[in-house]
Amino acid sequence: MFVRILRALLGIWAVLVFSITLLFSGILYFIIFSTTPKDKAAHIAHRIVSRAWARILFISFGIRLRVKNKSLLENDKVYVFAANHRSMLDIPAYALACNHTFRFLAKAELMKIPVLGYIIRQLYISVDRKNKAARSKSMENMHRSLQQGISVFICPEGTRNKTENLLLNFHDGAFRLAISAQVPLAVLTILNSGKLLSPKRPIELKPGIIECVWSAPIDTKGMTEDDIPHLKEIVIKLMEKELLASANLRNK
Repeated sequence: MFVRILRALLGIWAVLVFSITLLFSGILYFIIFSTTPKDKAAHIAHRIVSRAWARILFISFGIRLRVKNKSLLENDKVYVFAANHRSMLDIPAYALACNHTFRFLAKAELMKIPVLGYIIRQLYISVDRKNKAARSKSMENMHRSLQQGISVFICPEGTRNKTENLLLNFHDGAFRLAISAQVPLAVLTILNSGKLLSPKRPIELKPGIIECVWSAPIDTKGMTEDDIPHLKEIVIKLMEKELLASANLRNK
């Protein structure tokens, strides 16, 4: 019980830190997007604000990040990034896991949150998964982002995994986008974030280490929509391999 109380207190601290830094970050984003040409604004905002914000949050929370196989990514390439998602800590981890500017595919509900909604409208791409027209529009926006030289980051599970399963069922979007745009699909597996901040107890935070493991990017050139199930299965196996290895290591 005492440990849970301490974790709850740290969680409350984290909420306060996030709220305060959200306001300051929102001001910086506003300045950048108001004064910088559109073709440069996203790169500057990601490099100067997003990554710095993520670092500040993790330092404040007592969380360290380890990134493995980062050298597998080429800095001058555009990717569709696909990652698992179990904790709210994953979002800053994504921002720090690679050097690439990317647009994150975010749930439309987040647009209603003050300040955060503005940031998402300016920097990311929102989608209402229940609306077919909205899904189609978000796919067009993601294609446009890739054409502009800005990668796209998608969680194929669609939401945080609150189950005991390693992964939720994957949606097709990330795989369809990578194949239709003929760009590499880069797979990132996040380890341990759910142990530090569980989706079932989102106010109980624990300091510790989050690991981000990159797999070798998958070339989609020559693939068609018929290859979506196969590509999806490859990604599932890559993530499950890392998740199982991490679980086995903890159990030893």
